[in-house]
Amino acid sequence: MANPEPSIIIIGAGPAGLTAAYELTKRLQDPTSVLVLEADPQYVGGIARTVSHEGFRFDLGGHRFFSKNVEVEALWEEMLGEPLLVRQRLSRIYFGGRFYDYPLKLTNVLGNLGARRSARVLASYVSARLNPTQPEATFEDWVSNRFGRRLFSMFFKSYTEKVWGVSCTELSADWAAQRIKGLSLRSAVRDMLPQLPSADAKEVIKTLIQEFRYPRLGPGMMWEATRDRVLAAGGRVEMGQRVVGLTRTGDQITGVTTRDSEGRERSFSASQVISTAPMSHLIKAMANRVPAEVLAAANALRYRSFLTVVLALDAPDLFPDQWIYVHDSRLRVSRLQNFGNWSPELVPEPGYSCLGLEYFCDIGDDLWTMEDQALIELGTSELETLGFSRGAGIKFGRVVRVPRAYPVYDESYQRHVATIRSWIEEQATNLQLAGRAGMHRYNNQDHSMMTALLAARNLLGERHDPWLVNTDAEYHEEERVEASGPRAAAGKPD
Repeated sequence: MANPEPSIIIIGAGPAGLTAAYELTKRLQDPTSVLVLEADPQYVGGIARTVSHEGFRFDLGGHRFFSKNVEVEALWEEMLGEPLLVRQRLSRIYFGGRFYDYPLKLTNVLGNLGARRSARVLASYVSARLNPTQPEATFEDWVSNRFGRRLFSMFFKSYTEKVWGVSCTELSADWAAQRIKGLSLRSAVRDMLPQLPSADAKEVIKTLIQEFRYPRLGPGMMWEATRDRVLAAGGRVEMGQRVVGLTRTGDQITGVTTRDSEGRERSFSASQVISTAPMSHLIKAMANRVPAEVLAAANALRYRSFLTVVLALDAPDLFPDQWIYVHDSRLRVSRLQNFGNWSPELVPEPGYSCLGLEYFCDIGDDLWTMEDQALIELGTSELETLGFSRGAGIKFGRVVRVPRAYPVYDESYQRHVATIRSWIEEQATNLQLAGRAGMHRYNNQDHSMMTALLAARNLLGERHDPWLVNTDAEYHEEERVEASGPRAAAGKPD
């Protein structure tokens, strides 16, 4: 049966969904009208959740907390209820059997590449600047124009194609502009050198941020605390409820149907809906109520899944980095996390390290369907190839799969999103979209939170356009600070 009183329904208990719920339960006269529906039976936080195994805690992807938006920075402290750890960033790139500091350091790059190879990189860059590819239609075009084709091949191509599962010629230049706007070979070299005051001596541009904040028990700690505050205020969070249907009456969504893991269905009456679920899933839940062209657009949107192979090893301090990018097409791992270097409290036993090897895949492919033990063996072997295991014994291995984790930003995604968005705005006027998956756009954690805050405030009588968040895309780790002043709020989180 449907709930007797219509609810403000929020689909998804990730960062965006819980932020919207938190804002509404704080400001509504009747916070009990707020209902969050989450498909996962156990964890909140979406891909920003923290998984626990034998007392060890691990992140899915590595989620840093930093933002140019001071409201978001303050909101994190408020939601968590305690200060976040301040961490000094340390990450490297593995390429050609060598490790490159990231952000780049001049002596490290020249020492690894050698004079002859460095000269070829520079020549490639000069050629790209003199004869850029126009128009810039693809990710490959955009990056090559700013770095040259040699650096593109070395530090962008292999990793990007492993992550997204398609050629760089199939990825949108728009996504590159959102992800890495402001970064070029010139800015990278500038970052390697001692920073000088700008022309007006008021600011210094810091392209790659060196410091971030992090909850001491992982990012899931933030979203578990937010869920608890929503519940304490009177809101509801229903776990294990996957949305499978939406009822539309006229131009309003009036009901939401869910199904649990045992196939039982429930119906909820809706007065307003904020969806952070993947856009294609949302439209397919209304399949018999949407025009064919809208359903076709939803079916055309693509998503990339990933899995993490977690290994707890009986050796401490295996390497100092928080994470390492693996730019090597011979290895299937894309990125390597060292959880104890994010927060010591993630690894409860002295003398141990806990590592996460990230593999990007598609549902049904060989990686996705591989048995857990085979994946653990693959991860162990690749860790040895990287030279990090040092003969350490394995306390445990654990595999965590995340289906449809990331929207794919191919050459046609903007057109499909525009078709869906236009129909929703005309034919489902009490439905708002928020978050990365909900809007199928490159939103970081702070952007996703802002879209949710604006959607929630629309329900409180304000007028905002969440789609304007992150339209002035800047490189996600760039900040401008006073030349002699303290650290300002920095770029965007992962």
